[in-house]
Amino acid sequence: MKKNRWSILFEDDHIIVIDKPANWSSIPDRFDESKQNILTSLSSYRDQIFVVHRLDRDTSGVMVWAKNENAHRILSEQFEKRKVKKTYHAFVESSPNQNQFIVNQAIIYSNSSKAKVLIHKSGKESITHFSLLEQWKDFSLLECRPETGRMHQIRVHLQHIGLPLIIDPLYGNRNEFKISEIKRKKKYNIKKFTEEKPLLSRHTLHAKQLRFTHPISNEKISFNSEYPKDLTALKNQLTKWNKRDFEP
Repeated sequence: MKKNRWSILFEDDHIIVIDKPANWSSIPDRFDESKQNILTSLSSYRDQIFVVHRLDRDTSGVMVWAKNENAHRILSEQFEKRKVKKTYHAFVESSPNQNQFIVNQAIIYSNSSKAKVLIHKSGKESITHFSLLEQWKDFSLLECRPETGRMHQIRVHLQHIGLPLIIDPLYGNRNEFKISEIKRKKKYNIKKFTEEKPLLSRHTLHAKQLRFTHPISNEKISFNSEYPKDLTALKNQLTKWNKRDFEP
């Protein structure tokens, strides 16, 4: 199913959990308020909506929003105290040397742009846990569990260890991904005078799961987001055309 608009995974009187598509900002853009964003869209459907956390514009997946001040306060506190369990899936370049590993590298805002961060010892503590889920010849799929919640944390940690997202204009090597990159040896051709369209043109990170305690009932709850169509297509094509030369 193509996800070109957010959908509701759960809602009650206190919270609303949504499945966010790519190309939607979490909040209004500072420089262009006409760009589609979740906060404005949700606010047109509900009397009150409070921001609890954010996802990057091109990151798809599960998000929770508060519907009243009390729920907002309690949820925000859970995020601040690292009680919320966040799981992301990342399609990355190359493969790690270990099946499980931790990156503990402080992050600071770039002096040249507040829209970018850097690894620096004077920055704020930033910890991400990684696990290898699937491996192809030139790429791999990682599960990422950020312990802290810094801006672009997963993306810059992946860049730092030499495993950037397959697509990431800020921290990676590509703005888009084309089938010809993995089908070259299969003599991939397109029709004459036809330009190849990219299989994917947004960064390859998905917020897969969110686990937290309901702010009112105190029940431990968990929500999952399935891959949208573009990431499903990417995974299928990698499995078909980028098989490893050998299996361990």
